[in-house]
Formats: sequence, C-alpha cells, structure tokens
Amino acid sequence: MLGSTHGTLTTDSRRARVIACGEQPGPAVHGRPADVDDLDVSGRPLYSDVPDLDRFFRPESVAVIGASDAEGRPNTGVTRQLMAWSERVGARLHPVHPTRPSVFGIPCSPSVADLPEQIDLAVLLVAEPLPVIEELAEAKVKFAVAFASGFAETGAEGAAAQARLAAAVERSGMRLLGPNTNLNAFERFRDDLDGPAIALITQSGHQGRPVFALQELGIRLSHWAPTGNEADLETADFISYFAERPEVGAIACYVEGLKDGRSFLLAADRAARRKVPVVAVKVGRTETGARTAASHTGKLTGADAVVDAAMRQYGVIRVDGLDELQDTAALLARARPPRADGVVVYSISGGTGAHFADLATEAGLRLPALSEARQAELHQWIPEYLSVANPVDNGGHPVGDWRGRKIIDAILADPEVGVLICPVTGPFPPLSDRLVRDLVDAAERTDKLVCVVWGSPVGTEPAYREVLLGSSRVATFRTVANCITAVRAYLDHHRFVAGYRSPFDEAPRTPSPSFRKAQALIRPGEQLSEHAAKQLLRAYGIRVPREQLVTSAAAAVRAAGQVGYPVVMKASGARIAHKTELGLVKIGLTSASQVRDAYRELTDIARYEDVSLDGVLVCQMVERGVEMVVGAAHDDLFGPTVTVGLGGVLVEVLHDTAVRVPPFGEEQPRDMCAELRGRALLDGVRGRPPADLDALVEVVLRVQRMVLELGDDLAELDINPLMVLPRGQGAVALDALVVCG
Repeated sequence: MLGSTHGTLTTDSRRARVIACGEQPGPAVHGRPADVDDLDVSGRPLYSDVPDLDRFFRPESVAVIGASDAEGRPNTGVTRQLMAWSERVGARLHPVHPTRPSVFGIPCSPSVADLPEQIDLAVLLVAEPLPVIEELAEAKVKFAVAFASGFAETGAEGAAAQARLAAAVERSGMRLLGPNTNLNAFERFRDDLDGPAIALITQSGHQGRPVFALQELGIRLSHWAPTGNEADLETADFISYFAERPEVGAIACYVEGLKDGRSFLLAADRAARRKVPVVAVKVGRTETGARTAASHTGKLTGADAVVDAAMRQYGVIRVDGLDELQDTAALLARARPPRADGVVVYSISGGTGAHFADLATEAGLRLPALSEARQAELHQWIPEYLSVANPVDNGGHPVGDWRGRKIIDAILADPEVGVLICPVTGPFPPLSDRLVRDLVDAAERTDKLVCVVWGSPVGTEPAYREVLLGSSRVATFRTVANCITAVRAYLDHHRFVAGYRSPFDEAPRTPSPSFRKAQALIRPGEQLSEHAAKQLLRAYGIRVPREQLVTSAAAAVRAAGQVGYPVVMKASGARIAHKTELGLVKIGLTSASQVRDAYRELTDIARYEDVSLDGVLVCQMVERGVEMVVGAAHDDLFGPTVTVGLGGVLVEVLHDTAVRVPPFGEEQPRDMCAELRGRALLDGVRGRPPADLDALVEVVLRVQRMVLELGDDLAELDINPLMVLPRGQGAVALDALVVCG
C-alpha cells in the first residue's frame, strides 16, 4: 500500500507552501482561521465549524430596516408578519425608517446607528442592501436577511454586485441570509406537535410548501431556512447546524445549486457522523433543469453524475419529486432504527400483494419468505389455499374480526421482519376501518416499522383522516411508489450510518515520496507523451508493461529481444491522443523483421500525419485480462473526481462508468465496480477466471492519491486500457493519457 491512500481533494501546492515557507494556513472556515492540521494534502479543509445560528432563529432583538405601516405597500405586509413572528419567539422588534416616527405604534429609529440596543437579527426591506450592510457592521449586528433580488440570478452584472455584497459581509463578521430570499424562516410553526422534527432548507421558497404542510398531518417542523442566492450563509451551514439540534430527526432540502462542493461534503459528513438523515431534491439532472436553476439562483449546479455520486458517498438521500421529499423525510424523521431489513407485504388481495411485491423487489427491497412454522401459524386464521409466504394474502374476511390482529402480531413477531407494509387500494368499510385500527394498535406496541398505503383518491375517509393520520407510529402513504422509495431510503440510511467512517479522518495531510518524483515529470499546460505518462504512473506505484523508448529500427529490435516477444509497438509523442485511429499501434509482433517493418511504418505514418514523435515504444504484450479504464478529471464544483469503467474501445460506446469525489476509502472503489453494468466481466464469464478486483481497487486509490497531491497541476488522467489480470496477478496500465494543468 502507498501509505494512506484514502485521500482528499485538489492541489498540494498550497500545502507545500504552508510547510515549506511558513505561510499562514488556508482560508478561514466559517470565520475561524484554518489550522494546518485542518487541511489535507491538497490544502483543502478537513473540518468546518458549526455556525451558531441560535440567535438567527431565536433572536432577542430584531430590527426591520425599511419598516412600513402604509396601506398597500409590500413592506407593510412583511412588517406585520415580522411583528407577529417576533412576538411568538419572544424578540423585541425595532422598526427603522428615516421619516416615520412610528410603525404600527412602535417607535421608529431613523437609522441603524440610532437603534436603542444591540441587535441580533436585522431584516432588510430595501432594494440596495450593500450600504445598509456596512451600517449594520458598525453596529455589530449578528445576522441580516436581504430579500432584494437582482443579483447573481440576473447574470454577470448581478453576480458582480453579489460579490461586493459578500465581501462586505465577510469583512463585517456578520452572517447574511440571501439575497433573493423570502419570509419562510418567519412562518408560524405549530407548537402543539411532538416527536422528532423535520428541518427544512430550500433555495426556492415555494418548493418547500409541501414539506411545510406536513404539519397539517401531525408531523412536526422545527425550522425553515430559505437560502436564496447564498452570498454568505449556504445550504451546508444549515445542514451542519441542524445536524447538531437534538429535536431534528431529518433534514429536508430543495437545492438548485451548491455554493461550494467541499463545504457541502463536510456538512453531509457531519450529518452522517450524527446519524441524521438528509433528504434532498437536487435540480440539474437535465441540461434544461441546470440552465433554469442557474437563472434562478446564480449557482453552479455541478455535473449531475458527480453531484449524485457525492451525495451517495455521504449518505444524502436524493429524491426527484417534492412528494417524495415529503414522504421520505417524514418517515426518516419519525421511524425508529430497523430491527431487521426484511419487508413483508400484507394485503386482503392476492393481486394487490403480488403487484406490490413486484415493485418492491424491483426497487431492491428484500422480501424474505416466511418460515414454514410461521406460515403454519398464519394458516390458523387464513384459509390454506391462500399464500402466506410473503406477500401474505388473508382473503379479506379475517380483517373484520379478532383474527386480523392475530395475523398482524404474528407477522411482526418474525425475527426476519423489520417492516410490514399493508397496501389498501381503496376503502371498503367497515372491514377497512377495522384493519386500520388493528394496524395502528399493533404499531403502538412494536418497535418495528408499520406502513400503510391508503390508495383512495378521495382521502376524506374517517379511517384515513382520523385513525391513520392520528397515529405517530404508522407511516401512511398515498402512493405505492412513494412508500417504496421511503422504505428503501429508511433501510439504506440505517445500513449506511451503522458502518460509516468519515473519510476526512483518514485523509492524507502530508505529501508521499511519490509526489517529488511526479513533480519533475509535470509539464505545465502540456499533454505528456505515453512514455512520460507511464513514468508518472510508475512514480505512484501503478504497474506498467516492460517497455523501452527507441529512435531507430535497430534499437527497436534490440529492445524487443530484451522485453520479450511478442511485443506491441506504438508511436510516442506529446500530441497523440488516439493512436489506434491513426494506425500508430502495432500488436502481436513476433520477429525482428516484423519489428523493423513496424518501426518504419509507424514513423512514416507520423511524418504523413505531421505528428511529432519523441520515439517509438516497444512494449511487453499483456493479454488475458479485463480491459478497464481509470481516470481523473476536475469538476467545477467538487474539484478532482475519479472514474472507473469498462475500458478499451468500449469506453466511448457503452459509457459504463462510475465516478467518486475524493476523499474516499477502499469501500468506494468496490462500490464503483458493483455499479457497472458490465460488472459480470470482473466476476468471470464464459469460463474466464475472476479478475483481480483487489488490484483494481488499489490502482483507483493510487490514482486518487496522485490527483490529490498534484491537484491543479494534473488537469486530466486517462488510464485506458488498464488490463486487470486474473485474481492474484495484479493490473497493468497498457496506455495512459495525461494533460497537465
């Protein structure tokens, strides 16, 4: 192993300067100067402080800049809402207006400088917040909210204005929400609900409405952070804060773009450490969605495959619809950890059970067959001709009497069962009413998850409105798809956090010996020849074939004898990207005459194509393996990324790849391989032996270390093909492309 190969993000140049030159350590992390120990080998932070947002959500004093009580003015309605909210949270409200002596009977200060006390939160109802921010800084205000639009969401000019605003906030030491935000943080939250709460983060306020409405179904909400353009406070800040709140059972997010990839990863890592689920809708799966999000919030949406991978690495549950966000967050906030991962489907209809079982199994849920003893027990109350293996079909009538509860209790008593799901496709009173009561009663007496899918399109039935929604122990859904999505997320989350180890704890902080060797090979702004690229791989302990670079036919013959026949010959030059298409590769050469002819042909083609060569490579021929590709590139949001996929000529045809964002450990390369559609090739097919998966994993980890240490000096790396030999024989990089930054 190459020291600690569980690396982190970009360039070592920053780190090297810190160590070698005594330079002050990297950028401040949420206002706290980053210590050297808080930086990885690339100079990026490994730690972020949790912002103290208590006085934002529960201030003791609030100033409303631009307050109004004039009828018909927008600021009047906002002022009225802020007054009501301040009263609910116990804050003193101070209106600020240059010409009004009072607003709604409250004495008005003419300016920020005239405020009668230290202010925790200032709400800016002004079109130009920058001058006010500077006044608030003088008054040492802790938090500010800027509603004004016309910033980064409008284009380059607005982005420049937002940058000036952000710089002023950073100088002030104050924290800012917005601009381009709204009043969602100051909504009326129900205080008569108990149990774990959902904390909500949205960049578009309207998109949080469905989650906020969960309160009407008895599900508690604790906070709502409408982040807007995130000139200062961002989604990551609120995730970190909410993950530390004891009342928060789950964090629900609507994200249009992330301000900083590393900050998001650190926040998600904090939530994973504390076992707090984060459920997110992330806009930008399509080009149209990404373009629309940028116009709305002025954020980078990030390459979607990279965003998706980063979220999965840190256990963020990504869903597509707001209805899925609602249902998944609600379940994860309230359900106890599973006792087992087995799911049983219980219904009054064989058709309903079979249909649900198909969908659930396809989604990856495990539906174990109940034991023969358990089935015999169930057949005490269910006719013998009905299947009770799983799904359990009761035929309908038993739910109307004492047998219904016996069946439910027997299923929940099975040690393999962690989740019971009862799909009710439509109400059929009085039997459905009795069934629902039995499910609720059983749920109150078990520590296992009980779910009901109430499929009625009406939703006004007493069994639904009064019994199901009145229970905090039964998870009730209106659609089969949302139930399956939520249950899968619930089981996946608890499986993930049970084995979670933060990759930031193991990230390398100092360069490896390989780094110095690699630095000497880098040519800024240039593409390396294959020979030089392979030297770079060798520096990081990645195996390459035996080969020699030659500049004459006679030298090629001598090299072939030393390398060993059969050999491969390739033209080697800094500007050659696709040698095969140009005819610049000759394989399977078995004699000196073939080598001499190949040398002449390769150099003739190069002259004809006007390709500059540094020589011809005479290489060992490596066969009997699986051709893979391992690559690295830079993402605008997250920095370095590492990719694994099927290689050779198939890479551009099949696009069968998986990507990860450093830092990651050994388990991530294994998961990447498992995601590939062609994974069976690594396991061995048609009599071929299994490939050396351990060697492939090691190459991925070494590539990760390389991109971390070289950072911006390495713009692109492509090992294709990486020949993964049979188990125990290793992996060999047959070709490599390196573009220096």
